[in-house]
Amino acid sequence: MIDLHTHSIFSDGVLIPSELARRAEYKGLTGLAITDHGDSSNIDFIIPRIISVTEELNRVLKIKVIPGIEITHVPPSLISDTVKKARSLGAKIVVLHGETIVEPVAKGTNYAALEADIDILAHPGMITEEEAKIAKKNDVMLEITARKGHSLTNGHVAAIAKKTGAKLVINTDSHEPADLIDVHMARQIVCGAGLTHNDFEIMQENAASFFK
Repeated sequence: MIDLHTHSIFSDGVLIPSELARRAEYKGLTGLAITDHGDSSNIDFIIPRIISVTEELNRVLKIKVIPGIEITHVPPSLISDTVKKARSLGAKIVVLHGETIVEPVAKGTNYAALEADIDILAHPGMITEEEAKIAKKNDVMLEITARKGHSLTNGHVAAIAKKTGAKLVINTDSHEPADLIDVHMARQIVCGAGLTHNDFEIMQENAASFFK
């Protein structure tokens, strides 16, 4: 099981990165991305610190940890430049906080994100078929999420992805220990979204590509 969307104390999570990684390892995960919430005000603080600690952890833990960022509630017109800044700071994975139906994310965020250099569009809400086609074209993965609230549109995201051929991943969007899940629960969430066990395996292959 690989989880590419988690949060530490560097944004609104409750765990320091080392404990987050250890708890994920204990759950049986083999790969983890730490992707705290960021915009232009704090990414130059967050990313270097996550890079530093993940380099240490990867020398001693079995789980592999990569540094990233979740660009969050950035106005659509500023997304591209913020993504470029995150990349320049060394983020190995860039997640974009999509148009979840449970938050007032600005309209146009999904589209602007998919045209930027991101890796994953998190909880993209009522993503359109046109947007999913852009995700496929630009090799951006769409997220099936275990996060309460954001998961309400998992079925829609899954159906649109299957129709258009867009790649999928499953993530937890963890903020605290109880949010982390094992592979059994991950499979249930994927199947609950109308997908299959084979789809889950493909999603894990998609996630594994970030660790090569």
